[in-house]
Amino acid sequence: MEATDYELVCSQMRALAEDVPYEITNLANASALLYTSMEDLNWAGFYLYLDGQLVLGPFQGKPACTKIAMGKGVCGTAALKDETELVPDVHQFPGHIACDCASNSEIVVPVHKNGALYGVLDIDSPVLARFSKSDQEGLEAFVKVLEELLFS
Repeated sequence: MEATDYELVCSQMRALAEDVPYEITNLANASALLYTSMEDLNWAGFYLYLDGQLVLGPFQGKPACTKIAMGKGVCGTAALKDETELVPDVHQFPGHIACDCASNSEIVVPVHKNGALYGVLDIDSPVLARFSKSDQEGLEAFVKVLEELLFS
């Protein structure tokens, strides 16, 4: 997606979440919005930080791993380091967790509530090197919008 497309998706998310105070409802719509707006995806959703681990939250795609330890796989690494992980080839990522063997590239963006880790946005693609730096910037902007909507 281009930067203008991410601006549109952010606007659409704001409209979907207007006057909706339910976190899970908004996260479900966020995952559906990204899954239907971005090309070449096979999974888009959230893992929530609960009891010291990541637990499966709202998503679109095939069934997924239900729990991920901090520091494990792309999601656990992004959560532990508290920074976006953009992985062009997940098969080259040490400790990659293959919830769907069709996934070849992945991007994971931490989500915060009041400055603390709330969870991660996880997006997978069957295409190698599917995600670019502009995707990273756009998805980080999308997460900022979510944080404002969910926790302000």
